[in-house]
Amino acid sequence: MRGRSVEAKVLVQVELHPTEDESKVLKALSNMTGVESFTKHVQGDRAYIVQEGDASLLSKLRALLRRERILDAARKVMLAGVEGSTITFHLNKQVAYAGHVSFCMPEGESPLGPITFHIKAEDPKALIDWLATKTIDGVPVDELWKSGSQHSAPSERRSR
Repeated sequence: MRGRSVEAKVLVQVELHPTEDESKVLKALSNMTGVESFTKHVQGDRAYIVQEGDASLLSKLRALLRRERILDAARKVMLAGVEGSTITFHLNKQVAYAGHVSFCMPEGESPLGPITFHIKAEDPKALIDWLATKTIDGVPVDELWKSGSQHSAPSERRSR
């Protein structure tokens, strides 16, 4: 993570159902992490595709959250998913396949199951601040400070 020394261990997993095309599930996963390497685990009659690594597994998701302008919603979901030093959240697999981000519940909202992120961090809030930073009038605060501009009244801002 640029400019920050937040350490994280990231585990991303998605169940591969027998009716699914494995290459499509891999594309959905890769669309969210930017990484194409994975391992496949079988537990009983269930198969899972797993990616493990550091915070670099989150860089693509971070960019997508900004591109789709859903930082505030993402931040809320991630903060709600903090338990101790772990952040857990789920993304809709079908939406991920299309290259977009949609948070969902662990069951029910994504018919073929979600892509699940488990992030272990010494400081989960700092990691969320990096991944889904706060916004002011829809602009990520780290972009405001990076440009050196001060927050101005909405009427002084260009419309989008």
